[in-house]
Amino acid sequence: MNAPERLGPIRATNLAANSAASPVAAATVLRLRGVHKTYRLGAHEVPALRGVDLTLARGEMLALTGPSGSGKSTLLNIAGLIDAPDAGEIVLRGRAVGAAGGREATLLRRDAIGFVFQGFNLVPVMTVAENVDYPLFLAGVAPAERRARVAAMLAAVGLQEHAQHRPDALSGGQRQRVAIARALIKRPALVIADEPTASLDSRTADQVLDLMREQGHAHGAAFLVATHDARLLGRCDRAIALLDGTIQ
Repeated sequence: MNAPERLGPIRATNLAANSAASPVAAATVLRLRGVHKTYRLGAHEVPALRGVDLTLARGEMLALTGPSGSGKSTLLNIAGLIDAPDAGEIVLRGRAVGAAGGREATLLRRDAIGFVFQGFNLVPVMTVAENVDYPLFLAGVAPAERRARVAAMLAAVGLQEHAQHRPDALSGGQRQRVAIARALIKRPALVIADEPTASLDSRTADQVLDLMREQGHAHGAAFLVATHDARLLGRCDRAIALLDGTIQ
């Protein structure tokens, strides 16, 4: 992976210009109750989650920690409706969610959840602007509004000069910032982030965290963030640790 890099300034005030200044009232965005998940490896069963309970409020940033194999990725996938639990309840924005492969879950992923993947998962044939715009396109946002929101978001993460570049022309830190911009562009209720500051230097990481905080206050976004980064841990509202599929 490329060394952490500091690129142009991030302006974390651009996106809330038309939003209320005061934080949104606390309300539950995500609730998990008694979530279990077991994987089969040949003849063996490997428990990944063992009865996990979790509640996440609007505007809250929750850090998820734990060693490799503790169940963090499984929990992120279930919270993001990518995978379904074997048992337990998922409630997103007050609605109980059925099987992860169902249409309801698909629409909720599209409209209410933003993802920052550790491997970025950018579309290589799309430009930076097109990658950030894609969630708005899928949600049916009007072209003029999409252009304005993409321009504001790219300015906010300091990538406006790279709008027409493709991912393979960017550094690791720049690709990470594109991934964060794409996750925030549709103003989701929930953002699932896997090591979002791993490729960023300290100053840029702080600025990105300021932007994420701003989104939480301006639009009520809640953040579930898997991280080993002490800088991020210090900025989260609280942290939980997973070990052997249970919250410690």
